[in-house]
Amino acid sequence: MRALTVRQQWAWAIIHAGKDIENRSWASKHATGTIAVHAGSGLDPLDRLPRDVNRPGDNDLVRGAIIGVVDIAGVVEAHPSKWFSAPLGWMLRNPRPLPKPIPCTGRLGLWQLPSSVRRAIDRQLRSGRRPPGSKGHTPRR
Repeated sequence: MRALTVRQQWAWAIIHAGKDIENRSWASKHATGTIAVHAGSGLDPLDRLPRDVNRPGDNDLVRGAIIGVVDIAGVVEAHPSKWFSAPLGWMLRNPRPLPKPIPCTGRLGLWQLPSSVRRAIDRQLRSGRRPPGSKGHTPRR
């Protein structure tokens, strides 16, 4: 399984807030199928989230760990999603949060997960448990 490192709050938004596009300036032949979402160590200001999105809580922005998996359904050059803003958008579907983040070091680009991390993801997804306090992707009203 490949992983993509994404700065926080964007990694959180992919897994918990319905972010259905990941903006990139590059495409990859590997940008299809299921990938792990690695929350990088960087943190962007929360005011960059769309106004109708619930804000994460203080403990929600885990960094330096795999926080879930998502399916890449394709790459587009334009999209009506409120999340689209870059030359290319990776269309995201079916986010699955992990009950417990898996610490690991991220990398640039799409990168191959160590087998031990892949096994830990598989165990958590098979357990079928939702993370404590998981709200899914409920928009702010």
